[in-house]
Amino acid sequence: MKKIGIITSGGDCGGLNAVVKGAAQMAHSRGMSCYIIPNGYAGLYNLIDFESLVELNPERIDLVQANPAGSEAGHSRVKIKMIKDEKKYERIKAGLKKFGIDGLVISGGDDTGSVIVDLSENGIPCVHAPKTMDLDLQTYSVGADSTINRIASFGQDLKTTGRTHNRIIVLEVFGRYAGHTAFRGGIAADADAILIPEIPANFDILYEHVKKRFTRRILQSDVKAGTYLIMVAEGIKNENGDDLVDDSAGLDAFGHKKLAGAGKYVCLQLANRFKSDAAITEFMKKTKMYVPGLYETPEVREVRPGHLVRCGNSSAYDVNFGKEAGASAVLLLEKGITGVTFARLSEGTLIYMKTEDAIKERSVSLHRVAIHESMGICFGRKPQRPDYTYTQVSADIDRYL
Repeated sequence: MKKIGIITSGGDCGGLNAVVKGAAQMAHSRGMSCYIIPNGYAGLYNLIDFESLVELNPERIDLVQANPAGSEAGHSRVKIKMIKDEKKYERIKAGLKKFGIDGLVISGGDDTGSVIVDLSENGIPCVHAPKTMDLDLQTYSVGADSTINRIASFGQDLKTTGRTHNRIIVLEVFGRYAGHTAFRGGIAADADAILIPEIPANFDILYEHVKKRFTRRILQSDVKAGTYLIMVAEGIKNENGDDLVDDSAGLDAFGHKKLAGAGKYVCLQLANRFKSDAAITEFMKKTKMYVPGLYETPEVREVRPGHLVRCGNSSAYDVNFGKEAGASAVLLLEKGITGVTFARLSEGTLIYMKTEDAIKERSVSLHRVAIHESMGICFGRKPQRPDYTYTQVSADIDRYL
């Protein structure tokens, strides 16, 4: 293993530059050369047409800052299997041979991981540095902590405008069919309700929680001010268990239906219930907010931070994990261990797992939900009492899950 290529793929997020830097620094320390293959799998497919690649020598490594989000190596959403070229694998191998690249460090999520499995089966050595802000892999993934911190910050900040206008704020965030970012971000933002795909939402239950808590806050306020924050994962299901998808938008590059409208759907459900509730009319009159034809019910506003949760700076945790993931991926390549995903370092052990196992979706634990539910957060269902066993251990498990 003399020359290594670095690829980042899928969605951008915090910690990726730490992966790039960690891999490059470890490669250099082990006497290897390290090169950026730009623009994800699109770059890998077109590698044969490149005239040159950027080598991450010590001088170039210094220009890579580990903290900023995004990736020095660039991204694309390309699935190798879906490329309409019967000789695509031969083309990729020819590109690697052209530059003498012996193995690949690839950082990405479940879609990226599925391509790593594909490449490995076709004789292309690669190691997976797990990356997805969705936190839905079996390992921790670079970008999750950074994104959750940003979501929490946005949620907390939005309370100022919510309270000023006496609005219910619905904050919709990424995550597809796993609710980790909405769940953890919502907890950290002191959200009043959190809707996640793992729990089909009963909007009657949500409405009663909104109505009770929101009206209490305003009635108890000496200036009649209050707000209510709902954190919503984009992949939530309605009470019938149906997905909220945009059927007119088609499929993305990996064949997934494009999710759309979760936040708007929640707003509509609440707004309709406010309009048909006579008790809300009396509340608006009692608090001197009622204006016929103009302001008869509380406002429900949707906010979608979108790509703002991907950008900016990385958390310290993601920089630490990212460097370890990148460096460990190089060590695995050096040992000839490929087609695997780095999981974590534990004392003197580098822990990894088969990539096909690592990319299996991990959902939010409903046992974890229950303890927060018991503290008053609404998850769109009747509250469940936590039922735990109690165990003493000699050392805590060193995993971010």
